[in-house]
Amino acid sequence: MRLEENLSLAQEWDKTFPKSGKVEHSKVAFHNRYGITLAADLYKPKGTDGRLAAIAVCGPFGAVKEQASGFYAQTMAERGFLTMAFDPSFTGESGGAPRYMASPDINTEDFQAAVDYLSLREDVDPERIGLIGICGWGGLALNAAALDTRVKATVASTMYDMTRVNAKGYFDAEDSEAARYEKKKALNAQRIKDYQNGTYALGGGVAETVPEDAPFFLKDYHDYYKTKRGYHKRSLNSNGGWNIIGCMSFLNQPILQYSNEIRSAVLVMHGEKAHSCYFGRDAYANMMEGNPCPENKELLIIPGAVHTDLYDGGGKNAIPFDKLERFFDTYLK
Repeated sequence: MRLEENLSLAQEWDKTFPKSGKVEHSKVAFHNRYGITLAADLYKPKGTDGRLAAIAVCGPFGAVKEQASGFYAQTMAERGFLTMAFDPSFTGESGGAPRYMASPDINTEDFQAAVDYLSLREDVDPERIGLIGICGWGGLALNAAALDTRVKATVASTMYDMTRVNAKGYFDAEDSEAARYEKKKALNAQRIKDYQNGTYALGGGVAETVPEDAPFFLKDYHDYYKTKRGYHKRSLNSNGGWNIIGCMSFLNQPILQYSNEIRSAVLVMHGEKAHSCYFGRDAYANMMEGNPCPENKELLIIPGAVHTDLYDGGGKNAIPFDKLERFFDTYLK
């Protein structure tokens, strides 16, 4: 029985980064346990035989595989790993309807489904599979690592905890019962409108222009998603954004509840000047509290780097790919 639905996948090179001559690239599809078919770009080092260590890559939250995750995947393939950058459920070239929805459960499952698929490839060693999650997918990668004993090593890069930011606002500035009540009230009112209209209203992606007095992190996102540096026609953040109610369940279903039980290796890396750095620092501290295997966990703070510098290097070579190669070489033996 074939579980994957037929997807319409672009065959041209439509990434935000140049194609490497050191890797073989192909399009693949796999399904999660909810029956949603996911689209992915597979990158394999040229001239390799046998079973390789593999890495599934996803993120940032609202991005597509043609952006940062593909850049990470291709670069790690150049370094000897079979890698796969995938679009999450309901986004990009992946299946799932209605579009532009997110779920802490389904999106964690997306990572686990990637492990299912990689485990059964003849060119992958199923005992040597890791994850890379970027931005909001950093938190989801940690959540998957806490659940999936097949995952041997995980990198959370410039991570967001999407449940925390939805429930408490940026910098926890809306962390009160009253603030959450008003947010839920507005979202539930939007549900009625959407149901009446028979469609889901978009919340808007990154703004076309950013005022001079806007917070730096808004300018940081604009510099990536709305310029040649990172714009992509299928990226939610580059265009109309998630549905207004798309992330509603994140308010009430926190992830990372058992991150301190992760036995496998974890590297949390964040830019020193990233507005989001508190997510990474706190997630690492919580993961280490009473952890049975603290010796294979590490927090790496990258001097001078802002949030999107860890999407594509930010013109500074800010992503420590040598460090990532050593980390995965060590723990995907």
